[in-house]
Amino acid sequence: MQTQEFINKHLNDDVHSLMLQAGRYPDVDMHFAVRQITGRQKMKNKVPLFYESEELLYPARLSLEQSSSQLTAQYKAGLCRGRSFADLTGGLGIDSFFISRHFETASYVERQKELCDVARHNFNVLQARNITVFNMQAEDFLHTMEHVDCIFIDPARRSEGGRKLVLLSDCEPDVGVLAPTLLEKSDLVLIKLSPMLDLSAAIKQLPCIRQIHVLAVDNECKETLLVLQKQENAGNELQIRAVNLDSKGVKPQVFAFHPSEETSAQPGYTEHPGRYLYEPNAALMKSGAFKLISQHFGLYKLHVNTHLYTSDCLVNDFPGRIFEITAHWGHSKKDWKSHIEALNGHANMAVRNYPLSASDLKKKLKLTDGGDRYLFACTLHNGEKTILECRRLSHLESKEQQKA
Repeated sequence: MQTQEFINKHLNDDVHSLMLQAGRYPDVDMHFAVRQITGRQKMKNKVPLFYESEELLYPARLSLEQSSSQLTAQYKAGLCRGRSFADLTGGLGIDSFFISRHFETASYVERQKELCDVARHNFNVLQARNITVFNMQAEDFLHTMEHVDCIFIDPARRSEGGRKLVLLSDCEPDVGVLAPTLLEKSDLVLIKLSPMLDLSAAIKQLPCIRQIHVLAVDNECKETLLVLQKQENAGNELQIRAVNLDSKGVKPQVFAFHPSEETSAQPGYTEHPGRYLYEPNAALMKSGAFKLISQHFGLYKLHVNTHLYTSDCLVNDFPGRIFEITAHWGHSKKDWKSHIEALNGHANMAVRNYPLSASDLKKKLKLTDGGDRYLFACTLHNGEKTILECRRLSHLESKEQQKA
């Protein structure tokens, strides 16, 4: 009781300072308390539903870097439903919990006993009584399991040295090797992988991929989700979906396309930026639909390697950030001088297909981050280097301008 009261009282405190004060609280299991406080702090924004429960437990080795957020777990849950489901790499149980809500029965499989014990306790607290916990290797469970409606797997994506892995063959277990067995045991397989995954390599290695979902949250890529189906159940051509979820509840930005559409797209180019500038969101950038979005939204691309777009008429539903261009700088110091003075030393800098990095250019212009001005240093269609000074349009403001 005293330990739980201590956790609740110090939920927002620095855990390192708390450990140093352990001697002041002899009746408190400080190691346990700090572990739970650390877990709750990490869950606060990532998985609010878990944070709200005081009774949930967190393992000694807590790593949320690879685990799903509530937003991405709920998105995955929306892709499947049925009678039976199996998560072959249970981990902290975030994906298991949210996906299992769409199934009658679910299996959580995890090789680490501590995580299994924690998950069993947490599922009980969360009243997820349809989930059964199995302390097994994914491969062993896979070969003995009954057929299920959906399998989810999130292979480990870090090497022993901590290097991030981006190829299927680098992951554990190797889902490329397991794919035939996965599809024998289920008609639908969801594979969560690194946002750095080489999409073209994955498509070549797994011809049974029917969909690729590139998931970003608040314009930061979080994961790549492969959806596998047997060929006879697959139907149409592979589809890629670039999805940018918003933690504040704004409607997600979604752009879906087939790779063949990007291959055949004919974008328009211009060396004269219009009134508005469009920056694709992180998921769209990762998806590679650079030509197609120009054609789809009727925008001009600034350069084949400059993934920025422009128009004179506002396109409000563009999946990314929209700016109004207020000035167009040349590339010489003489051209920069008057514009820099008006910025009062602050601007938000971005570089696209430009010879200097953002940090080097800020140093050269003697600017620091901040303010309401955005500078995009880029290359135009005729090869000219330029800086576009802009102000960002809010969602409501862009709607009003489009009406006008």
